[in-house]
Amino acid sequence: MEFFRIRKDIPFMKHALIFNAISFITFIAAVFFLFHRGLHLSIEFTGGTVIEVQYPQAVPLEPVRDSLAKIGYADAQVQNFGTSRDVLIRLPVKQGLSSAQQSDQVMSTLKAGDAKVQLQRVEFVGPQVGKELATDGLMALACVVAGIIIYLSFRFEWKYAVAGVIANLHDVVIILGFFAFFQWEFSLSVLAAVLAVLGYSVNESVVIFDRIRETFKRERKMTVMEVINHAITSTMSRTIITHGCTEMMVLSMFFFGGPTLHYFALALTVGILFGIYSSVFVAASLSMWLGVKREDLIKEKKEQHDPNDPNAGAQV
Repeated sequence: MEFFRIRKDIPFMKHALIFNAISFITFIAAVFFLFHRGLHLSIEFTGGTVIEVQYPQAVPLEPVRDSLAKIGYADAQVQNFGTSRDVLIRLPVKQGLSSAQQSDQVMSTLKAGDAKVQLQRVEFVGPQVGKELATDGLMALACVVAGIIIYLSFRFEWKYAVAGVIANLHDVVIILGFFAFFQWEFSLSVLAAVLAVLGYSVNESVVIFDRIRETFKRERKMTVMEVINHAITSTMSRTIITHGCTEMMVLSMFFFGGPTLHYFALALTVGILFGIYSSVFVAASLSMWLGVKREDLIKEKKEQHDPNDPNAGAQV
């Protein structure tokens, strides 16, 4: 389905070198902030105290967060758990305080606002669990990257596999760079968003690669640069429709999903925007720099000789 069709191809690859330079600078900046500032990890990775409380009636979460901020827990995660009466609170580790002491502090503060609030459970999440989560997350990321390489190598050609993987890693590192620069909290939900962006971004690259192959079959007089420009231009309507609809859903989570979905939606937004950019100006241009050509994607059929032709098999 197309809402519009651009009749004249846009010369994207004419400025590929400039956009690749911008991508490289952005990538280096993201890596610098990752090493210089690091990620602001949630208690799921660093360890902390989990407290579940129950109110006699539905309770708004914002007053709970304000009460915890007043006693030094501005970074506490507060969300509903099961029903609107049950609240789950995650507290970071504080030096010199045990889980029991933190729990007593929180309950004293919450009871000052509502004396009927009840403590349901208190658990301590150790840093060892956080290390296991981080290790498992990196393993999941490595498996996704390996799967993308294998898929693109079978579906197209190794040059596309290399270009597609570099473009996808470019998206991941830039998302992490944003979280490191602004010190946004990096939680399991954000890690899930990063893995989702990997699959989402490679889908856009595959669409463009597929259109490049189709154009190579159909237009034999076009140069490689002209073929890539035509392929990208012809997919623009589809790109706008697909990504526009996806981004509307993500923005609804961002504005109306509350703090629980805030950073998840933020990671998806950054990933979608840079996913479009990388598919066009990183994956497509890298495949051009790697020297992709018609013969890489289309196997020419061998000329068949007619056995009744007296000239067939004649030696020169």
